[in-house]
Amino acid sequence: MRLLCVVIVILTLAAGCSQAPKSGAPSQNPNQNQVKVQQIAPQKLEIKDSKAVAERLENLATSVPQVESAHCVVFGNTAVVGINIKKDLDRAKVGTVKYSVAEALKKDPYGVNAIVTADLDLDQRLRNIRDNIQAGRPITGFAEQMADIMGRVMPQLPRDIRNMPDNAGPKGANQAEIPNP
Repeated sequence: MRLLCVVIVILTLAAGCSQAPKSGAPSQNPNQNQVKVQQIAPQKLEIKDSKAVAERLENLATSVPQVESAHCVVFGNTAVVGINIKKDLDRAKVGTVKYSVAEALKKDPYGVNAIVTADLDLDQRLRNIRDNIQAGRPITGFAEQMADIMGRVMPQLPRDIRNMPDNAGPKGANQAEIPNP
């Protein structure tokens, strides 16, 4: 008797799941409920003259109040803009000025995806990269500045320090004997 009940339940479920939708039921079309919108944000243009684009973005950034100077470096299709802000501004105001510069750049098709920084050290490094590019040393200048940036970012771990060989030079009075692990 139990076996008969189980077989009837299984047949009922199988028959119920295999029914086709009736003609009166609405069809489930996944594309029916999609909304189509038109892109209204400015599209990023391909940068062909990086020098002109850098000058254009620098002028846009310096047009924002409280920005004393701006330095832009364009590599590939990406622009990095460093801004120099008046020194007497507090931290919250610096963030507001940086946001205002980003808004101004967003309205420009070349600056829509630009990176804006208000860090004084990065601004100086961007200025050095730009000067090296103008001096005809784009790759060397960029590599030197990136090495300096990475040197500041990467921590120095004591366990990574290697012992100097004995013939490396005379030991000074300030050098301590480091045992080999």
